[in-house]
Parts: sequence; structure tokens; C-alpha cells
Amino acid sequence: MVVGDASLDIDLLVIGAGPGGYVAAIRAAQLGQNVLVVDKQYVGGVCLNVGCIPSKALISASHQYESINHASEFGITASDVKVEWSKVQEFKNGVVKKLTGGVASLLKANKIQYFAGEVMFISDTEARVFNDQEAPRYRFKNCIIATGSRPIELKAFPYGGRIVSSTEALSLPEIPKSLVVIGGGYIGIELGQMYARFGTKVTVIEGSDTILPGFDSDMSSLVAKKLKGAGADIVTGAQAKSAEQTDKDVTVTYTVGGEDKQVTADYLLVTVGRRPNTDGELGLDLIDLKMTDRGLIEVDEQCRTSIPHIYAIGDIIDGPALAHKAMYEGRVAAEVIAGQPSKIDYKCIPLVVFSDPECSSVGYSEKEAKEKGHNVKVGKFPFNINGRALSLGVKEGFVKIIADADNGLVLGAQIAGIEASNMIAELGLAIEMGATLEDIALTIHAHPTLGEIVLDAVEMALGHPIHAISK
Repeated sequence: MVVGDASLDIDLLVIGAGPGGYVAAIRAAQLGQNVLVVDKQYVGGVCLNVGCIPSKALISASHQYESINHASEFGITASDVKVEWSKVQEFKNGVVKKLTGGVASLLKANKIQYFAGEVMFISDTEARVFNDQEAPRYRFKNCIIATGSRPIELKAFPYGGRIVSSTEALSLPEIPKSLVVIGGGYIGIELGQMYARFGTKVTVIEGSDTILPGFDSDMSSLVAKKLKGAGADIVTGAQAKSAEQTDKDVTVTYTVGGEDKQVTADYLLVTVGRRPNTDGELGLDLIDLKMTDRGLIEVDEQCRTSIPHIYAIGDIIDGPALAHKAMYEGRVAAEVIAGQPSKIDYKCIPLVVFSDPECSSVGYSEKEAKEKGHNVKVGKFPFNINGRALSLGVKEGFVKIIADADNGLVLGAQIAGIEASNMIAELGLAIEMGATLEDIALTIHAHPTLGEIVLDAVEMALGHPIHAISK
């Protein structure tokens, strides 16, 4: 690196080292590009450092604790089970360190330059990257913006003290005795249920009629039942108004049914969505990129912005804020830059919530398929009569398959139950390759596995179930 006004030449500048950015950088390097990646915080972005990965580590730890405390149904009795929160945090931090270190090694192995700092566009072909020590300028042929998003901060609930975002919720100094969660979406439910399993009294305040409003009601109702079984209170159709905190607790005032109510807890977790990182000192206004009213960057089907050699991926463009969506877009953008005819196709982006039970979906819901004009056929099969599920002590869950009744084409699927996050991949592949119900039915599924529930749901849709009485 050099300091001063002399510009260095680079094929590709990638702004952001999160899942979208680092995947784009590696794919571009594989295709012969000379790549520079810049990130102002850390390799791996929000996902690996303060999002997907640390939250799943804590969720896994909470499941271990719950499993030990409920092992009696397997004939195992455990006593004096304790949680050493500092060691739980060490486990979480170890997972994060291993994965972020792995990404850093991948960047190095692919001969990708990494700069820890910020970016300011000088023009649409030149940018200055800077930190406290240096501020070199780079002239680039192409650029991929992958700056991600951050938690939305509400004016009535500014972060600080006892009011925390998802980032701080992952590193609380202790397991709270009580926690209020504003927002019953996937982040609020994942973290709320995690703490509930550790014994925290959780109250969820959600403005919609149900928690997990983006999922089918038969899925969200299972999660709500499990949450309530852990002692949580769920208040739907509610509007959070204000919060007052002391050095020991925080009191939240909310309105439900036209009546003001209050709840006091150790902490308040606010999870009402995420905001794209397109503001600040990046200087997008200097290069006149077309953007939406929501602060998202407009792109075409190849992730190309209104400036042809500048691309945008991930949470800063339209669509769900999902790490795997950003990774997919990163590959597409890198391949387009290398001259390949790649383009984005969102036909089957899987959605996964690591709730209890896990919920996943891909493709159309039954309602969406009908709205698209399909003659719909549905197959649904429960977990609790599957041999592998029973051996795991599973009592709830289902697989639901949506298909076109005229040609058998698989259109969508929803899974609620243990390992739903892994099981959905088979159905995503089925939709992507244009598989029919018969294709899945003719695929031999290993026994005894949870995957057999997919086969059973397909056979229900076909009208000849083996493991259920046909009505």
C-alpha cells in the first residue's frame, strides 16, 4: 500500500467482506481478476461476527441445556445442571474466530488484497480507501458494493444501556432473568427462544396478528405454542410506545386493544428489521447511482447498477436480507464481470428460521401458488409418526408439499420441525430442476431418516400414502 495521490490500478474493488463480498471476491479471483476487498469492521461481515453464526452457536448451546434437562424421557436422569455463561460465550467466540479466520485464509490463498478501512468514491472509476494509518487511491475497472445492513433503531427506543439490538443481545454479560422483545420476526424469535430455553422470562411484543408473519400460520402457531410452553408471553396486535430504563431494568409501555400496558424486564431487545448501509461516507451521491426511496440500490438481473461497471449485491438491493441470497448474487456479479452470461433467478430462495421447532420454506406457499393461477395439489405429513423423529423424541412438526395438480410440478414446500433447515435443500433442488412429485416419489430415501417425511408428504399429494390411512 502507498500513501498519497498516486492511483493504484485494480481490476475489481469489492466493498464489504461479508458473505456476499467475500464470495464475490473469491469467485472473481478464480476467474482471473485482480481483486481488492475493503471492509471497515471485520472479515466475514455481520453474518459471521455478530449475526447468523454467533446466534446459531448460542441457540445450539441452549438446545443442549434443554436436552439435558429433559433427558428423563429417554431414561436418563441429570441433576445439578448449570450454565456457565462465560464458557458459553467462549464457545460462541471460538466458532466465530474459526470461521472468520477461515475466510481470511481463503482470501489470502486466492491472492486477494484485503484492506481494513473505509471507501470513499472519488468518481465512478476511482476511490480512496482509508484508515487511521493510510489512505491510498485505487482506479478500478469494476466495483461490487456489498456493504450489508444494520439493525433499525427506533427513535422511541434508542440503543444503549438496557435497550439492545441483536448485536448486543449476543454478548450480554449474564443470562437475563427477564427480557422484552419488540418484534416477533425471525431475529426476535430466534434470540427470544434461545434465552427462554436458558430460563429467561421472555415477553414478545409484535404488531402483526401472529409472530413470524412471513410464514404460514400453521408453522408460526407451532413456534408460538413452544414459546408459551417455555413460559413466554406473546402479545400480538400491539404497538410499543416508549421505554424508561434504570441501571437495573427497563420498563416498556405498549398499546394493545386500545389499552396502554407496561412490562418491566432486565433488558429490551429491539428487532424490527434492518437498514441498508448505503448512507454515510461512501459517497454514492458523488457517482449518481439510482436508488429507491428505501435507500436500496437499483440493479438489473445481473446485479448491475445504473453505472454499468458498478454492481450491488446483498442487503443493499431489493429482496430478503439473507446471507445465502448475498452469496448467490456475489457469484453472479463476479461471473458477469468475467464475461459469463450469468443472471439472478430468485425462483427458490429458501427461508429458514432457527426457532423451536425450526421453520423453513422454499418456492410458493399454497396461497401464492393459487394466486399465480395454478391448480394446486397439497401433500402434508407429520413428524410424529416417522421412525427417526420418534427416536429423537420429536412430538411436533410437518412437511407440506405444494404442486401443480395438472402436471405434478413441485411449486413449493414448508417444513416445521427438527432439522427443517437442512431438509429444505432437497425441495429447493426439486423446484430448481423442475422436478415433479413422481420424481421425488421414485427417489429412494434412506431409512430411518427424517428425509422420509418428504417422501411421505409427496405420496400424500399423489393420493397413495404408505404410512398413513388415505381418506
